[in-house]
Amino acid sequence: MRFTETKLSGAFIIESELVEDDRGFFARTYCSEVFEAHGLCSAIAQCSISYNTRAGTLRGMHYQEPPRAEEKLVRCTMGAIYDVIIDLRPESATYLEWFPLEISSSNRLMLYVPKGFAHGFLTLEDSTEVFYQISEYYSPEHAKGVRYNDPAFGIKWPLPVLTISDKDREYPNFES
Repeated sequence: MRFTETKLSGAFIIESELVEDDRGFFARTYCSEVFEAHGLCSAIAQCSISYNTRAGTLRGMHYQEPPRAEEKLVRCTMGAIYDVIIDLRPESATYLEWFPLEISSSNRLMLYVPKGFAHGFLTLEDSTEVFYQISEYYSPEHAKGVRYNDPAFGIKWPLPVLTISDKDREYPNFES
C-alpha cells in the first residue's frame, strides 16, 4: 500500500498495490502493521456500507465527538463519489479547511479520515456503494454534523445535491 498525506495533517490517500496476472489482480486494502508503521490507528470497531441509488446523493458532513471520536477508512466498492473531509481540530494549522478526493470502484483509492474531521460524500454515479472501516462504535449521543453548504467551509460540490436527508440538510451553521 502507498500512503500519501493530504494537505490536511493526518489524513491520507491510500493506494493498493495491485499484483496482476492472467486471472486479474490481488491487493491488500488493509494491514494493521502497515497502518501502525505510518502512525495511523489500526483498531476497527465496526464496518459499514452505504448504498446510494442516485447520482447527486449527499451524505454528510458527519463526525463523532469525544470520547467516541472515530477514525475512518473509506473506499468506494461500486460507482464513484466525491469524498470530502473538513478539519475541525481547533489546534490544527488547517482548522476549517476541507479536502476533496474522487474515489471510485475503478481507481480503488481509499481515504483515511482522522479523529476531529467531519466526513461526507456526494455520489457521482447511480448505484454507488461506499465501505467504511471505523475505529469506534456508533454512538447516537456523540454523533454530530456540519452542513454540507455552510459558508464557513465553502465546499465546491461538482454536481447539484438532488437527494439529502432532512437531518443532513438542517445542521446549523458552524460555530468555532
